[in-house]
Amino acid sequence: MINPFKKSYTAKELNLFRSLSKVKPFEQLNYEEMSLFLPFLHLRQYKEDEVVFFRNDPSNAFYIVKSGKVSLNIDVNNQFEVLMILKSSGFFGHNAFLDVSSRMYTAIVMSEIAELYVLPKVNIMEIFESRPRIKGKMMTSIAELYNEFNKKIFDTYRSSLGFFNLSDTFQK
Repeated sequence: MINPFKKSYTAKELNLFRSLSKVKPFEQLNYEEMSLFLPFLHLRQYKEDEVVFFRNDPSNAFYIVKSGKVSLNIDVNNQFEVLMILKSSGFFGHNAFLDVSSRMYTAIVMSEIAELYVLPKVNIMEIFESRPRIKGKMMTSIAELYNEFNKKIFDTYRSSLGFFNLSDTFQK
């Protein structure tokens, strides 16, 4: 039986929901939960070599790559080392889901044009305040992401014969 009171979505919204479901923080959300973020997802164009943000900038937004390429870089001895290159459905700036944080790397556009969905932190926090279940789902996904990062770091450390003191990363 069809529920006449159930919200229906446009084809554009449904396409966006399908894209969002591939993005780790959104993967556990249903369409109704994702729809709360739609008014705050701003599509912005960036040009080649444009910096999206620098290391140590405040984490004021989360980004999803719609098209183009973005490199995430760490500066070492006044030179950038590429951590990864993101393409369509890639995402970055996930520390914007934390109350207080700053960027750990620099994000730079590598393609002629990159279209990025920008989700401001203030809107994320508003939704989290009013919808703790959504916050729980998204933070679980982010914890899983950080767990995957740690596993990769440990695996790389083991295979590199311990070229640095790993305990330094866990101590203050």
